[in-house]
Amino acid sequence: MSTGALILTAGFALLVVLGFPFAIAIAAASALFLVVVDMEPAFLAQQIIAGSQSFSLLAIPLFMLAGEMMSAGGLSQRLVDVAGVFVRHRVGGLAMVAVLAGLIFSAISGSAPATTAAIGAILIPAMVKHGYDKAFATSIAVSAGVLGPLIPPSIAFVIWGIVAEQSIGRLFLSGIVPGLAIALGLLVVCYAHAARNKVPRMDKANPQEMLQAITRGKWALLSPVVVLGGIYGGAFTPTEAAAVSCVYALLVGLFVERQLKLIDLPRMLLGAARTSGLVIAIIAVSTAFGVLIAQEQIAVQFATWLADQVQEKWVALAGLNIAFFLLAAVMDEIAIMVILGPMLMAIANKFGLDPIHFGSIIVTNVSIGMAAPPIGYCLFVGMAISGISLGKLSKAIWPQILVMLVVLFLTTYIPEFALMFQPASR
Repeated sequence: MSTGALILTAGFALLVVLGFPFAIAIAAASALFLVVVDMEPAFLAQQIIAGSQSFSLLAIPLFMLAGEMMSAGGLSQRLVDVAGVFVRHRVGGLAMVAVLAGLIFSAISGSAPATTAAIGAILIPAMVKHGYDKAFATSIAVSAGVLGPLIPPSIAFVIWGIVAEQSIGRLFLSGIVPGLAIALGLLVVCYAHAARNKVPRMDKANPQEMLQAITRGKWALLSPVVVLGGIYGGAFTPTEAAAVSCVYALLVGLFVERQLKLIDLPRMLLGAARTSGLVIAIIAVSTAFGVLIAQEQIAVQFATWLADQVQEKWVALAGLNIAFFLLAAVMDEIAIMVILGPMLMAIANKFGLDPIHFGSIIVTNVSIGMAAPPIGYCLFVGMAISGISLGKLSKAIWPQILVMLVVLFLTTYIPEFALMFQPASR
């Protein structure tokens, strides 16, 4: 391995271990490479600018802002109410409400932490009040957040579409079946927990309550229809759909629900800018990093080595899933996709994998990482809401993690899981 390759791999890894933020570690490793190999330093600035100018990147802050406005505007409460009238009376019903509400909210926000925050703030206290263990209640809200990156529209699929240069619309479709399968598995976990712990059942909603909940929640339920219908109806692109989501959330929050206040907008704008700024900073500096990785042929060499060592595609996929799960448990999920993207695509090409199917595998892995101990983002959102320790939450969430791993296995080895809703002209 050349000196440059060592700087880009071992040097970057050392900076991360020392505690440097990912964006700074990537930029520092790239800058050191340029100095050592005597390349023009302006290359780094040029690539950062190029990496931050993709039109598709606008979808990230816009979807984050839309999620914040919908939560503040009362739409998340409406979704909880709609889900509640249908399943709250069943064994584990209130926990099931969290899963179903998370499923619908995911089609609005596209973000795992936003989904966990919106659903958890309402339902974790409610579940505890009705007899659920606090750690389990938190783990269900965290697990419901995992649906955010899978159910379209999805910020994770936007990022992977940019990295892998694939159709974001087709990638959105590839997350539907894995997302629904995880939701179904979580419903089973809710039932089993409530039955085992004899959690009291709630009263069944009467037809009048159902009608009222649906009527009040119609604007929340209409949001995914507007956004996804516009994308797949050809009215607008995924990035434009993110802008439409913001306008829709603003108008409904201000003039229909009337829970959103203009005075709150600066705070929400700042929150969305802060979160998306971290994401886009990683993507921008990773553009230069990726070019240098390609120049040193690290990804190609690794893919060739893997193909020589592993002859069977299923073995290579199993190894990638294991490595991805371990990495996602200790590393930022977005950084994994952006930094390892070129290497992962080289491996996919070597084994002849469908790029959309492969994207679904990657994002399913990323989604699980959002809830996997010890540093999954959604874990800390749940802990902030409930106040429980990481140890208690990590112990409670493993049944849900196992459900997700089963779905990952199915997504990996049954391509139809990802490709079921793809256009017929594939």
